[in-house]
Amino acid sequence: MKNKSLEAILGKAIRNEEEAFRFYMDLYNTVEDKVAKNTLVFLADEEKKHRDYLIKYRDGVYPENAMTVSEETVVKIKEFSGKPDIKKTSQAKDVFLVAADRELSAYNFYKKLADIHPSGEVRELLLRMAQEELKHKEKMEYLYDNTVFPQTAGG
Repeated sequence: MKNKSLEAILGKAIRNEEEAFRFYMDLYNTVEDKVAKNTLVFLADEEKKHRDYLIKYRDGVYPENAMTVSEETVVKIKEFSGKPDIKKTSQAKDVFLVAADRELSAYNFYKKLADIHPSGEVRELLLRMAQEELKHKEKMEYLYDNTVFPQTAGG
């Protein structure tokens, strides 16, 4: 890769995805809740896919439109009063809350980087990654909401 700026950004992004993978696997090894464990494996696998995508992109081997950039949707970002500490006995809802916060941080990382870049290849890559992280955050919020406020037979 000839563009040193892009190479540095991709290097940082790859390290972030590796750190996220380790974070989710550490949580997996900490909690006992089976629902939380399944979700953490899913998230870790997604972070690994992101890492692999970024490595392929860095190496020039990727499908042109592997991830499409859609217009960013206006999303309600949950305001967390505080992240729970995750321990062996933590419930799935706590894991979902921590994971949503983690995904929001990843989204903000990619979005802020994209905002400082002019239109072009780097900006598009960063926006694609931001959208992927936002999807994960929304999924964690959905799981959290359905765990904390389960649907009842009456509606």
